[in-house]
Amino acid sequence: MREISAGGVVVRHTLEGWQMAVIEPRKESDAVLQGAKGKKTSQKMLLALPKGLVDPGEKPEQTAVREVAEETGVTAVSVTKLGDTKYTYVRTWGGKERVFKIVSFYLCLYQSGEIDEIAPEMRIEVRRALWIPLEDGARKLAYRGEKDMVRRAQAYLKAHPEL
Repeated sequence: MREISAGGVVVRHTLEGWQMAVIEPRKESDAVLQGAKGKKTSQKMLLALPKGLVDPGEKPEQTAVREVAEETGVTAVSVTKLGDTKYTYVRTWGGKERVFKIVSFYLCLYQSGEIDEIAPEMRIEVRRALWIPLEDGARKLAYRGEKDMVRRAQAYLKAHPEL
């Protein structure tokens, strides 16, 4: 089984420096995060980049821009491809198939919109979206491949100060 996805490292420049958009994905376990006596248990916040499956007839770059808008609420324009991450996982649903996944990531520049203003149906996938300092991205993101994409974005921005 193979899956092809695309996502974005969305950046914006502020007085404090570069910021990046991240999401806190909603996990299947969210519904059962109750401990003894009904108290909520604490769980480390997991941050990730917005990404999703490439639709039929769609180019990965288009998918990245669409997924950024759907999962974060902001509109962005793609600047350059940062690279691909490749990994395998076992589906937790259906037949528990092993899946080989390729995710293409693009550096995207923020254009407009309010972070975390997303459609109610997206709340099934995304708990919240937020801006964090770009320099914190490689440390705060959960996945190694995404951390690498943030480092590539930082290098690109350093080499292209006109942005």
